[in-house]
Amino acid sequence: MKINVKKNLLVAALAIFSVCNAQQLKKASDLKDPVDYVNPYMGNISHLLVPTYPTIHLPNSFLRVYPERRDYTGELLNGLPMVVTSHRGSSAFNLCPFQGEEKNIKSIINYSYDQEKLTPYSYAVNLDEQQIKVDFGLSHQSAAYDFQFKKNKAVYIILNSKQGEMNWNGNAISGFQLLENDTKVYLYLVPEMLPELISSINKGILQTANTAKGQNASLVLKYPQGTKKLTLRYGISFIDINQAKRNLEREINSKTVTDLQQEGRKIWNASLGKIKIEGGDTNDKSVFYTSLYRCFERSVCISEDGRYYSAFDKSIHQDKGRPFYTDDWIWDSYRALHPLNALIEPKKEEDILNSFVLMAEQMDHLWMPTFPEITGDSRRMNSNHGVASIIDAYRKGLRNFDFNKAYLACKGAIEEKTLAPWSGKPAGALDLFYKKQGYFPALEVGEVEKVPEVHPFESRQPVAVTLGTSFDEWCLSQIAEELGKKEEAAYFEKASFNYRNLFNPKTKFFHPKDKNGKFIEPFDYISSGGMGARKYYGENNGWIYRWDVQHNIPDLIQLMGGNDAFVKNLDTMFVTPLGKSKFEFYAQLPDHTGNVGQFSMANEPSLHIPYLYNFAGQPWKTQKSIRKLLSEWFRNDLMGVPGDEDGGGLSAFVVFSQLGFYPVTPGVPVYSIGSPVFETSSIQFENGKNFKVVAKNYAPENKYIQSATLNGEVWYNPWFSHDAIKNGGVLELTMGDEPNKLWGITPLFYNEYSHKTAVSNN
Repeated sequence: MKINVKKNLLVAALAIFSVCNAQQLKKASDLKDPVDYVNPYMGNISHLLVPTYPTIHLPNSFLRVYPERRDYTGELLNGLPMVVTSHRGSSAFNLCPFQGEEKNIKSIINYSYDQEKLTPYSYAVNLDEQQIKVDFGLSHQSAAYDFQFKKNKAVYIILNSKQGEMNWNGNAISGFQLLENDTKVYLYLVPEMLPELISSINKGILQTANTAKGQNASLVLKYPQGTKKLTLRYGISFIDINQAKRNLEREINSKTVTDLQQEGRKIWNASLGKIKIEGGDTNDKSVFYTSLYRCFERSVCISEDGRYYSAFDKSIHQDKGRPFYTDDWIWDSYRALHPLNALIEPKKEEDILNSFVLMAEQMDHLWMPTFPEITGDSRRMNSNHGVASIIDAYRKGLRNFDFNKAYLACKGAIEEKTLAPWSGKPAGALDLFYKKQGYFPALEVGEVEKVPEVHPFESRQPVAVTLGTSFDEWCLSQIAEELGKKEEAAYFEKASFNYRNLFNPKTKFFHPKDKNGKFIEPFDYISSGGMGARKYYGENNGWIYRWDVQHNIPDLIQLMGGNDAFVKNLDTMFVTPLGKSKFEFYAQLPDHTGNVGQFSMANEPSLHIPYLYNFAGQPWKTQKSIRKLLSEWFRNDLMGVPGDEDGGGLSAFVVFSQLGFYPVTPGVPVYSIGSPVFETSSIQFENGKNFKVVAKNYAPENKYIQSATLNGEVWYNPWFSHDAIKNGGVLELTMGDEPNKLWGITPLFYNEYSHKTAVSNN
């Protein structure tokens, strides 16, 4: 009996301990700041591509760094980074601390490393064979490194510019690296202790010198044996060396690495804290805040003390009190990243759009940019989707940019520039054909490309171009309507139906046509189109482009035969096999990964597809699909991003979808409802109001909406307008583990923003 009492007491004590321990763990988790959930390593490896890099930067700042190596599993660091000028580029300058024989000094040293610790605002690593401990912190345009040396040998600091110049003036190293398009990035670096000797590397040999020029221009700072600690502070600039020095002095001066890390942490918490979430497990929160962190990687502000260097006209400009932004891959970011900016940071979004207009003015033609980078507009991919961000922002009440000039720039980019992908040439024969016939013609099988507007390494992508331009022309029609340009609005409205010209009524797919109006045959919607399916589509096959009519989904439903046929086609996409081995499929379509049947979660043209069930009376399938896709393809681990994350494209989809809604059609100020991952989400608006999404009866398995209220009123629609929440509000969703197939079945025609589906361009 005594033994049983003891056992019972022990069991009770353990139970109490477990409960208390669980409560303490929960409290510890609740005390985490948003930035503590960020995992920069999430998605550093994927099926084929490298989706993300572990980037250290402040929100929208142009000073970005990440450890350079083959990928996360790489055993060697390629020196230490100083500034990355593109989210996928290598470091413009390279820094290498070294202890050892002088004969082993090189411009860039590969390090074996260990104990790497990286956050959005800090970096630490042990260079194990060198026995050097590294600590790093940064600001917007400047940064600092701390080194601790454990060997009792002379210390060397190697500074390298891959193509440029480095100079020592007795107190600091200054220099530049030449990027593309005559753009330079400048450096000004101050060591806390002066070196005893300055050398350059010439054909692998150290020579006493204060200057190095050309390829791998490198200066070496030598410190005496017994040096144990060293701090280096540096500023960068796209204007000149003096500005790099001013950036350093303004932002850092005598601040320590620890000071910078503490300030960076506060800045990140302020940005990430614009959205607060409750419920969900730690991994859900990590996926959310890591995705939100990725959304602050683009665009980047390059204003420096009221000035900026523009590669669009190779000149220095006064910013007139408004920050200038660039490095924005609009083909990817217009879909969800720009709408997210418009929601949580509308002033920043206005500045970004204002920058687009300025870029258009600065270039040779008043053409809206498509891929504005630090080095200018690279004109990558297809279509000109900056127009979508313009009308989307305007319809959501953002007005602080020149709307009329934006319209002219968008119209110029669509009508005067060629529609051929990856090309910045003026419109030519293909564009004239498009205007007359209403579609971009495909080459016949075996026909050689002779049109000069088509980029030498690209293909026409005729279906992708036709569908994308139809959407762009719809956006133009909406801007023209807002500006009171009735004739132009009607013209572009008619052109926005050009997608119909490639719709194959027999197969219900968008099918390339030759110049004679005949569908290309034989044809396989999985495999036809060569590498990346680019001869007809772009990065994705015909199954993905089947749904690329964001601006007129009701008409697409009718083309497919109505709601039931539309839903059946959606269902079929998710269960249709690859049709070949994964090796063969991905060898042709490396961007078309993250597959569920023929659906690809890895590429941006797919992002709106799971929400299309909302338009055809079966929103419960959107709820099921979204939760499945999020849990399978976006995870808090190295392979937690399924494909090519282009600086916010996929990540903004995750942010919206975990919150429980998504902007299916940029330009229509309406959000489509999915299934929230968290019990409560709260978005803080710049006007001081907040919008909450509340999941009643919350549990991870309760993914289906049973009923809803919006701002206290019973809500039957699987969507809500931006106007309904812009001054705050509450979307309350009662959830369950089985679908309510009667909720949200009302047609989704977007009220006054819907198309007049009876209008035809024929």
